[in-house]
Amino acid sequence: MHRKSTTNSNAISRRRFMATTAGGALLAGAVSLPSRLLAAEPIKCAGIYTVPVEQQWVSRIHKAAMTAQDRGDISYVYSENVSNTDYARVMREYAEQGYKLIIGEAFAVEQEAREVAAEYPDIAFLLGSSFKEDAALPNFAVFDNYIQDASYLSGIIAGSMTTSGNIGMVGGFPIPEVNRLMHAFMAGAHEMNPDIKFQVSFIGSWFDPPKAKETAFAMIENGADLLYAERFGVSDAAQEKGILAIGNVIDTQADYPETVVASAIWHFEPTLDAAIAAVQAGNFKAADYGVYSFMKEGGSSLAPLGTFEGKVPQSALDLVAKRTAEIKAGTFAVEINDEEPKSS
Repeated sequence: MHRKSTTNSNAISRRRFMATTAGGALLAGAVSLPSRLLAAEPIKCAGIYTVPVEQQWVSRIHKAAMTAQDRGDISYVYSENVSNTDYARVMREYAEQGYKLIIGEAFAVEQEAREVAAEYPDIAFLLGSSFKEDAALPNFAVFDNYIQDASYLSGIIAGSMTTSGNIGMVGGFPIPEVNRLMHAFMAGAHEMNPDIKFQVSFIGSWFDPPKAKETAFAMIENGADLLYAERFGVSDAAQEKGILAIGNVIDTQADYPETVVASAIWHFEPTLDAAIAAVQAGNFKAADYGVYSFMKEGGSSLAPLGTFEGKVPQSALDLVAKRTAEIKAGTFAVEINDEEPKSS
């Protein structure tokens, strides 16, 4: 069961930073929600998304919610293609309908989303955000996909597979979520070859495959022999031109078996499961759930090599294995760099 908004998602610029908000405050002492938030099983959960559920980032949230519903933990409905101007209204509609856990993305509607949450203190809100939780808003938790660990490992693979030493990187917007993954990827590639150069470009959209494809074509003409596909459309360009690509958030190798070498995968299940457990226990509170995306928490992984088994240099595989063990053990930390990456 789901509801759809008729708003065109391609018009969305979902990550305009709010001008003023209390959301930047760090949580000093979390305040639990009233015990009446405790919901009977299954918890009524609603997802609100500004793009189609097929889009990479949202698809991982949707997948985790469907899994939780199949387990019987939640009863899940969702709205996709919700415009920024309609987002607060849809939040209120679900709140008025008795949904106890509302998930989604507040990136372009930070202030409005927090204002709605304040109106419904007995409802748990878990929304993607570039900002932190606010102790004054105890029912509003934030998350982001901190999958820099897996992105770094995919960069090691990329660094071993490029022959020109020229890698093209196409992203949506230069916001922290994207920037940190690009920087981690670049750091991994430099582990294999410190002389690798990067072409970096952002298309100004979360879902515009044709534009991403054209941007990738330009990079290939400028010498790139491997592409970092942060957006849909990039792997299509790589496939058409006969070069390699590295995926992001989801594993698309089945669609591009001779093109996508590796992918950094986001697993939203640990994030959502932690929120469900908190609602079930009646102690959901303002917190940063971003930590559940770390590899050591099971929130990210490097996709299997699949069709590229035996084609990646052993030196890269050995380093990937070594770093993976160190990351999980906590003895190696991939740098989190949220600054906008530049071409080199």
